[in-house]
Amino acid sequence: MNRRALLSSSLFLPALLLLLVGVSLFIGRYPQPPWMPVRLLWEDDLARELAWQLRLPRICAAVLLGMALGAGGAVLQMLFRNPLVEPGFLGVSQGAAFGAALSILFFKGAIVLLPLSAGVFALGGLALSYTLARHLKFGGWVMRLVLAGIVVSALFSSGLGLLKSMADPRRELPELTFWLLGGLWGVSWPDVQRMVPIVIPALIVITLMRWRISILALDEATAFSLGVAAGRERALLVVAAVAATATVVSVAGIVGWIGLLVPHIARRLLGADARPSLPGSMWLGGIFALGCDNVARSLTAGEIPLGILTSLIGALGFAIILLRGTKVTRE
Repeated sequence: MNRRALLSSSLFLPALLLLLVGVSLFIGRYPQPPWMPVRLLWEDDLARELAWQLRLPRICAAVLLGMALGAGGAVLQMLFRNPLVEPGFLGVSQGAAFGAALSILFFKGAIVLLPLSAGVFALGGLALSYTLARHLKFGGWVMRLVLAGIVVSALFSSGLGLLKSMADPRRELPELTFWLLGGLWGVSWPDVQRMVPIVIPALIVITLMRWRISILALDEATAFSLGVAAGRERALLVVAAVAATATVVSVAGIVGWIGLLVPHIARRLLGADARPSLPGSMWLGGIFALGCDNVARSLTAGEIPLGILTSLIGALGFAIILLRGTKVTRE
């Protein structure tokens, strides 16, 4: 394995993310955009309260969001041997959004039920996409999986539209509409505390099992001949990736393209080996999401929805990667 890639994924990228976290604490529109002087942390009570109670939980949520989507996208792309896969393409994000919206409307966003409902429907979306792809009779595996994901995502999007039509237009509909655009404007410490117990263990599982992913990406017969319980280990990785994705979606709404773009960047920088590239995807995801959120909350007086910004930058970035000659494996 490339030693430089290993050092980058284990030292340089975490240090860069930590530096960005420190800088982000002082980015904002108080007392004037785009920067808050450091001295105000001990001179101004309002600035101190703003930094610790508003900006810091939002920064933590952005980092967890990016790390979960980056790592989840990398895991799904490697396990399904498909560079076009990401949580949004397989119905995971849309399923999680549908489950969370269902909880918001009918259970008033109960603390326990919201992530649970998002997780159940996210797993259901993934299972439905995989089952449908297995039963399609034409095309290669890559095409079948993408087409199945499009169908399942459309089904959940239709369900979301139905829920929006049932919502109270004066109170629930605006809240649901802005939530679906993706954003972290309402995040507080309780939201971060709700994310941590699921996202952090899931990321630890993914990181510890990154040594096995190259073997698990092989077909069943080859993996079995190498003494690997491929079915159980794949299931554990998929559940970890989906659980992390569902949890962050239940807090932030649908934030697209991170799970697709970031693993491609990580592989270009660190190589195809999962040992450096998977943690690299995790750290780069945190950097990308936090950087986008800084722009979203400080560029204009009115906040830009994070999902719109990540989709814009992600689509442009992915187009650049394709134009520069990234090869997509065909079956």
